[in-house]
Amino acid sequence: MQRNTILTTDEEAARFASFIHDGNEFAFGLLTCDGPRQLVEGTPWAFVDWTMAECSGLELVRRLRGDPRLLSAHITMVIPAATDEEKRRALAAGADDYATAALGRQAMLDRVLARHGDYARPAPDRVLELGALTINVAGESARWQDRVIALRPNEFRVLRFLAENPDRIFSRADLIAALGKAGDPDYLRTVDVWIKRLRAGLRAAGADHLLRTVHGKGYVLDRP
Repeated sequence: MQRNTILTTDEEAARFASFIHDGNEFAFGLLTCDGPRQLVEGTPWAFVDWTMAECSGLELVRRLRGDPRLLSAHITMVIPAATDEEKRRALAAGADDYATAALGRQAMLDRVLARHGDYARPAPDRVLELGALTINVAGESARWQDRVIALRPNEFRVLRFLAENPDRIFSRADLIAALGKAGDPDYLRTVDVWIKRLRAGLRAAGADHLLRTVHGKGYVLDRP
């Protein structure tokens, strides 16, 4: 099943339940001024509020257009009581569309599904490099220097997320949410298994120093 990511700056909307349609899963997630807080999979869709506490919606749209994780994103700017000038500025900043009222779950899904069939953009080939660590996102493979890091799918997704957010500490709950596993309490224990296997893969490739445990807080991938 193809997973697609719907990102929104509305904290309540980010907790909406996922939706399955025609072999595709559409999962909601929070979008902050620092970018997405979860792994961006499939075709990404972003709903950005015009006014935010930490940055303007226009500035966030510009940042998203420069974020390699969101090059193929369809961005909708949400501008309640929008003027023609505000609409123009939203499109000029890089938004694909705009909405003139707050959007609930069904309204977001209606917009996504109306465009998904013919708008969905293929994810660009992307290679993430951090020093000697190389991650082929589309190929789901990772190397340290010239050595393959042998990982299962979930461990690869953990490594990819941490590498996209280096030098930041993530708790087990953060990692579960980032991988779209929130809501299942068993995953709080499963994440320990993911980390154990990830460490083993890194160690075998000579890169075990990259992943660090911060006692009482979580895990961090140190930038090489």
